[in-house]
Amino acid sequence: MTIFDQEHQPPESDGADAGYAIVRAALGSIPVVGAAAQELLQSVIAPPLLRRQQEWAEDLARAVRRLEKEKGLRPEQLRDDPAFVDAVLAATQAALRTSQTEKRRALLNAVSNAALPGAPDLAEQQMFIALVDRMTDWHLLLLALFQNPKERLLATDYRPAITSSLGAAIEAAYPELRGRRELCDHLWSDLGASGLCKSSSLNTMMSPEGTLQKRTTALGDRFLAFVRSPFP
Repeated sequence: MTIFDQEHQPPESDGADAGYAIVRAALGSIPVVGAAAQELLQSVIAPPLLRRQQEWAEDLARAVRRLEKEKGLRPEQLRDDPAFVDAVLAATQAALRTSQTEKRRALLNAVSNAALPGAPDLAEQQMFIALVDRMTDWHLLLLALFQNPKERLLATDYRPAITSSLGAAIEAAYPELRGRRELCDHLWSDLGASGLCKSSSLNTMMSPEGTLQKRTTALGDRFLAFVRSPFP
């Protein structure tokens, strides 16, 4: 029986846990660490870190079982697949650093997709996982929005005037971003600099048809395919 066959068990809080050790080492690097820092580690930082690690391990276990059940990939195949193991290791490090839902879902999907035929080559896989690690949930949501803005925006109350802008389209799709133009500009600039979308100013006025045009690049489309669930 391999670890992939077993139901995940909660991690032991005996100091051997990797996440616990990392935080303890970080605190240990702070000058004048004493009992107060150790108490902080035990009572404030360690519990949510251990809980995050447990949740991620349980998510991975479910993904492995689905790969076996729905894609016919045996645990032994996954264990012997270097690309899959690399993806697990890279995604796990990133997942433990975030509580953001979209990011953690994207990382889990990337792990699943890494095991399947037609996955990007190893270099591109690692690049995509690193991109997710650097992104926020909003980066992922905006990129997905502009892969098919027409479909997504027509499901909202977005009714562009004679002229409109990409910024207005974003605010229609995500009202939470209304009035946060500086944040939107920064997110959009990041996506363009990463080569995932065709970047232009969010404030540029254009025709209604222009705001509904696909903005993702070929690289952006491959990225989104890699971080979306392969399961129906």
